[in-house]
Amino acid sequence: MEKGLTAFVSMFFMASALGMDAFSMSLGIGLKKIRWKRILSIGLIVGAFHIIMPFFGLLLGKFISIQIGEWTTLLSGILLFLIGAHMFFQAFQIERNHVFSPNGIGPFLFAFTVSLDSFSVGLSLGIREVETLIMIILFGVTSMCLTWLGLAIARKVTGYLGKYGEMFGGSILAAFGLFFIFH
Repeated sequence: MEKGLTAFVSMFFMASALGMDAFSMSLGIGLKKIRWKRILSIGLIVGAFHIIMPFFGLLLGKFISIQIGEWTTLLSGILLFLIGAHMFFQAFQIERNHVFSPNGIGPFLFAFTVSLDSFSVGLSLGIREVETLIMIILFGVTSMCLTWLGLAIARKVTGYLGKYGEMFGGSILAAFGLFFIFH
C-alpha cells in the first residue's frame, strides 16, 4: 500500500510539473478577457492534449531516439517566443488582430504548444502497464485544472491592466519561450 501511495505522489508531482507550463502560459493568455464558458473549454482541450500527446509518445517511444525531446523543447520555445513577441507588439497597434483567439483553432494550438513536453515525457516513460495509464490520465486532469486556475486568475486581473495586460501576457509567453530555447 505504501509503495502505491508513494508511486501516486511521484506521479502527481510529475503531472504538476508538466501542468505548470499550462498554468504559466494561461496567465499570459487569460489576460485577453476570456469568458468563463471558453475558459472551461480551453481547460478541457489542454487536458485532452496532455493525455493524447504522452500516449503518442509512448507509442512512438520504441522507434524514436531520446534526442527528439530536445527538439520538441526547442520547437516549443521558438513558437512560444514568437507568439509572445507578436502579442507584445500587437498591444501598440490601434487595430489589432490577436495571435491567440479563444475561438476556432486557437485553443488547439495553445494546447499543442503546452503539451509538447508531455510528448517527450511519454517517449521517456516507455510502454508500461496500468501505472502508465493512470499517469497519463493524471497528466490530463492536473493540466486541465492548472489551466483553469491560470485563466481564472488572469481574468480577474485583466480589467486592471488593459492594453498593458496584453504586453505583460506577451512578455510572459516570450520569456517562457526564451527559457525553453536556452535552458
